[in-house]
Amino acid sequence: MKAIVVYDSVFGNTEKIAQAIKAALDSKAEAQLLKAQEVSAEGLTNTDLLVLGSPTRGFQPTEAVSGLLKDANPTSLKGIRVAAFDTRFKADEIKSTATRFIVKTGGYAAKRIATQLEKAGGSLVAAPEGFYVEDIEGPLKAGELERAAAWASELLARI
Repeated sequence: MKAIVVYDSVFGNTEKIAQAIKAALDSKAEAQLLKAQEVSAEGLTNTDLLVLGSPTRGFQPTEAVSGLLKDANPTSLKGIRVAAFDTRFKADEIKSTATRFIVKTGGYAAKRIATQLEKAGGSLVAAPEGFYVEDIEGPLKAGELERAAAWASELLARI
């Protein structure tokens, strides 16, 4: 089985999550790790599983991930199993009530990524997943790398 993990990262936290996912996929798949800027929509088609992730920036994925998804046509991922993840703040831990409300209302990148992957014909194998950071520049919360590896193992079990 072939798997591709594609990601964008601003402060390195999403990259660390992507590396943990790829390492877990390596146990049962031939997995590649690619930056979103280094791949085109056509480059995502020769795989059995595509995992795409981004930090949440203004409730959205980064420009690189959004652009990659925008370039995918409605059938480009047909027959490919897909999964989406992001890095984010834990909304319940935001001190400001107003900011917490805005974050909960605005949402996170993973859901938007998953929706676009499905619009491109991909078959979602798991609900979009979020991995938590302590602050804007990180670090990741304790246990998130292990949780990312466990999530990747769950993806393999569903295929």
